[in-house]
Amino acid sequence: MVGMKPTAANPPYKLPPRLFDARCKACWFMAGLLVLVVASFASLDLQWGQFLSLDAARSMGRFVAEFFPPDLSPVFVKKVAIGAWETLAMSALGTALAAAVGLALALPASRLHAADAAWARAPTRWVLNALRSIPELVWAALLLISAGLGPFAGTLALAFHTTGVLGRLFAEAIENAPPGPGEALRVQGVGNGRVFLYATLPQVLPQLMSYTLYRWENNIRAAAVLGVVGAGGLGQLLAFHMGLFQMNKTATILGAMLLMVAVVDASSHGARRWLTR
Repeated sequence: MVGMKPTAANPPYKLPPRLFDARCKACWFMAGLLVLVVASFASLDLQWGQFLSLDAARSMGRFVAEFFPPDLSPVFVKKVAIGAWETLAMSALGTALAAAVGLALALPASRLHAADAAWARAPTRWVLNALRSIPELVWAALLLISAGLGPFAGTLALAFHTTGVLGRLFAEAIENAPPGPGEALRVQGVGNGRVFLYATLPQVLPQLMSYTLYRWENNIRAAAVLGVVGAGGLGQLLAFHMGLFQMNKTATILGAMLLMVAVVDASSHGARRWLTR
């Protein structure tokens, strides 16, 4: 209260909370997590001495020196540019397919309002869990059997895995949307489809676009790796030239990967900031 004099029972300042409180659930959770981390280090046979030895540093130095100078011949640079474009196209098409299918699955995977029975919510979420539990590299290896070598298998692998990720994120965004505008339309007798289009979707669309752009950033990196199993793009070039120990060509491919990821990350970050203003 104003005018009260500070006393022992009413100090003039607020003491900081204790570092650990027996009633704090987060404290116990962090303590358990710390125990698991320590146990992980103890159970793994980590050869830190060998890794940090002088012989390892010399071997790594000789290996890195083999990357220089990179192959910048016009013929090979053109080949790398075509591979980079293929990787970019795989990631963009795979993400676009995943966003469309993920949104279609997010609707039955979410409870649109409090009175919604949402009978398909649990089975649809099981499907989304199954899709995203299988990594892109495994999807690509499986799809190579039916789709064959090349970027088609890589695009489908990205689409399957990303559908599971985006579908779950989209469902959570739809369920957490403010219910007021939708309830106002339902009172007027508007159906669920129109309520979603005119009330829910406009509220969550910036968030959905932000999730999609972020996953596109991740899929750029994933698409570059998928080529290792024959799914096209820069990854396929990387696996081929590394297998032949052509390190100067490998350096050019790695440089193209770094440049492409940096450009896409910067562009996507700017687009996400613009959408969420």
